[in-house]
Amino acid sequence: MSALEQAPSVTRPKSLFLRLFLIFSATVILFLIVISLSLRQIDQNWRRERLNPLPVFYLDNVRLLVDAIGIPPDLQRAEGLARDLSLTIIIRSPHINWQSDDQSDLDVYSAVFVRTLSDEAQMMAVGNEQVIRVARGGYEYFLNRKAPSLSDYDYAVVYIGLGFAIFILFSNYWLVRRLMDPVRRLRQGAERICAGDLSYRVEVTRTDELGELTESVNHMADSLQSMLEAKRQLLLAISHELRTPVTRAKLQLEFMEDSALRETLRDDINEIDLLISDLIEAERLSTQHSALIQDDVDFADYVQMLAQQYQNYEGGLLLDVPEHDRAMQIDKLRVRLLLANIVNNAMRHGQNRPITIRVGFTESEAELSVIDQGEGISEEHLKHVREPFYRVDSARQRNTGGFGLGLYLCNLIAEAHGGRMDIDSEPGKGTRVTVFLPIKD
Repeated sequence: MSALEQAPSVTRPKSLFLRLFLIFSATVILFLIVISLSLRQIDQNWRRERLNPLPVFYLDNVRLLVDAIGIPPDLQRAEGLARDLSLTIIIRSPHINWQSDDQSDLDVYSAVFVRTLSDEAQMMAVGNEQVIRVARGGYEYFLNRKAPSLSDYDYAVVYIGLGFAIFILFSNYWLVRRLMDPVRRLRQGAERICAGDLSYRVEVTRTDELGELTESVNHMADSLQSMLEAKRQLLLAISHELRTPVTRAKLQLEFMEDSALRETLRDDINEIDLLISDLIEAERLSTQHSALIQDDVDFADYVQMLAQQYQNYEGGLLLDVPEHDRAMQIDKLRVRLLLANIVNNAMRHGQNRPITIRVGFTESEAELSVIDQGEGISEEHLKHVREPFYRVDSARQRNTGGFGLGLYLCNLIAEAHGGRMDIDSEPGKGTRVTVFLPIKD
């Protein structure tokens, strides 16, 4: 086997632009061919009709035609001659105003003299039509050759040509749609990756520019996934490492004398400890390092038990649960964390107004809602509040909020259960956070 035969074959990319150009060119050429053939066939029939030398346009035969109609004119014979010879015959006299074709719009009263054909015959012009006028015995006979009309064959040619044109159009549409189908898959893939599904990859089925673009998008997703995973691993490692100095700080704090400084330090250390716990829990859920530990619970009863710890809220806590409870599987510790974060947010921003915790059930889902009547969230911030470390108030003060991990963690807990979290809010009227958890049989 020669070296040339052993060399691997190189697949040359097919140009998308060349394909589109070829499809467009083929469509135009086929259109021109179909239209040209149809028009040529019709034109041939038309010319054949026009060039057929009927005797009526020769002067001697005009005399014979008028003689055949007679004086006074025989209208039935005139109608038969007009039909057989494809003529329009108009007869005028003080007593007769007759024409063979009711559809004809020839106005012989506006006829213009062109030339004399004989003592009794003249060539007249009515618009673009030429009419022979014969005056005999007090009658005027106007003879005009009908324009040839399309025959059934001509109509068939037109319809067949139109059918081929429509077929070419639909074929062109189908080819272009099939050619651009990867664009639709790329858009869907980009939307899924943008929504956070970095594991999704667009199937590569082409070797042209769109195939190369698809590979680039998949490579971009690989890079993003690697970068985010490295960030998560680093954040998780740092959070674990911070636990040791925080524990030592708590231990040293116990040997300090009671003072305002000690209480301030205790609050700061507790806040750091809470932040570390939230970070570790969020990263575990987002990277699926730890599976849920699910137990069978009566959901409404469990929420009612969790809500008891918030009964001392100054604004008042209202609990709305259905009479008929339903059993479902949940991770109790993480659902407790979810409810705690949402209620704490409501208490922090509720402006000491009543907060409602509501439980409801549909056929396949449990709905847990926390409704406050506080300051609300504007539209520009609402779509970002579930992002990590995002805060509506950029000033990170204890009295205005934490570190922007609460709702992010709640959303992760809901998704880990196979559910979702919706947030509805209006500035000045309050916020409603609803968590939907599936009820599995």
